[in-house]
Amino acid sequence: MARPEDDSVATPLPQPDLPGDAAEPDEEGAVETRERMVDPDGHGQRLDRWLVGLAPEFSRSHLQGLIEAGHAQVDGSAQRVSARKLRVGQRVRLELVPTAASQAFRPEAIALAIVFEDEHLLVVDKPAGLVVHPAAGNWSGTLLNGLLAHHAQAATLPRAGIVHRLDKDTSGLMVVAKTLPAMTALVRSIAAREVRRHYLALAHGVPRWRQLCIEAPIGRDPVSRIRMAVVAGGKPARTDVEWLASHEGFSALRCKLHTGRTHQIRVHLAHEGHPLVADAVYGGKPALGLTRQALHAAELAFAHPIDGQALVFESPLPPDLAAAWQQVTAI
Repeated sequence: MARPEDDSVATPLPQPDLPGDAAEPDEEGAVETRERMVDPDGHGQRLDRWLVGLAPEFSRSHLQGLIEAGHAQVDGSAQRVSARKLRVGQRVRLELVPTAASQAFRPEAIALAIVFEDEHLLVVDKPAGLVVHPAAGNWSGTLLNGLLAHHAQAATLPRAGIVHRLDKDTSGLMVVAKTLPAMTALVRSIAAREVRRHYLALAHGVPRWRQLCIEAPIGRDPVSRIRMAVVAGGKPARTDVEWLASHEGFSALRCKLHTGRTHQIRVHLAHEGHPLVADAVYGGKPALGLTRQALHAAELAFAHPIDGQALVFESPLPPDLAAAWQQVTAI
């Protein structure tokens, strides 16, 4: 689902030599080290504050991360506490190791299942397990990294042209812009609800309804920050759900997104008492041979952002979901 993101694109870490500092690259030139004696003015200062003077081009939070990772030494001993107080005469050595986050926005050769591409956009069929955008715990191997390797223009676009997202374990269709005009038009189309997105889902339970329009605001769960929830004051969210079949306590559903809140379908169905199969975050248990959430972006339709041509794409269920789907829908 769509989720607000930082539009900034990380750049390689600068590595200047400062007067009076020892700077030496490692064998591959990837790591710079700086070393300096603590003078009287530095006596009693916190380690992280003192390092700002040693490496002023980096933020204090970045330097704290280096300290916590063991890349700062005082008199030859690694220090992992940013608040460590320094004494005059101590020798401090800092390794300016690029963090995983700083290296996230780099090209990586990743096989992309492209179902359509022209000079303005491409449509990919994302497999379950592929993260769309780098974030904590997944700084590499993402769709964004693959897009940067796929075409040079991606490096000039916010989020490499990604205009909406699928959760890591959700499979299916995504549209990605290749030019800024296409990206602007696609973002506007999604905001205006002109892009049709249909999902197939397997959920626990048998609903009493055959069709349901769920309009319930979504925001951060006040109890668990890793979850979203239906909360007063959340962002407006609407999902239309159609029942297709049920068998032995499981149901096959078709869902239509009108908005694109984080985890929207997962949250809305759980709120209605029908969490997705194998969606542990929202109460779904593994079943039907599935160990990942049973959600697939099966249909994507929109007007081409440049020439207005109507485009419709469909994605078959991947093998794991197809097998589970058959168990519920076969009569």
